[in-house]
Amino acid sequence: MELARWRVQVFGKVQGVFFRKYAQMTAQSLGLVGFVRNQPDGSVLAEVQGPPEKLELFVQWTHRGSPAARVEKVEVEKNLPLGSEKEFLVTG
Repeated sequence: MELARWRVQVFGKVQGVFFRKYAQMTAQSLGLVGFVRNQPDGSVLAEVQGPPEKLELFVQWTHRGSPAARVEKVEVEKNLPLGSEKEFLVTG
């Protein structure tokens, strides 16, 4: 099975709206591993790893986000080195 790792940064009203918890639930439901954390600039950063078609579904979700989020922009960086995580964690 082909695996890939992508970095996804989400901008807008994405802190204080349970974005990370919903991101974790979405990633887990897709069988992805990695992490999500708040950034000092108010954005949320995730690194997700799994089959590319599942990563695409995760990125599609980030454009909507949690129910209270207001996503303005999503930036995706593909082809990162694979990590060693066994689960998807909220790290900060």
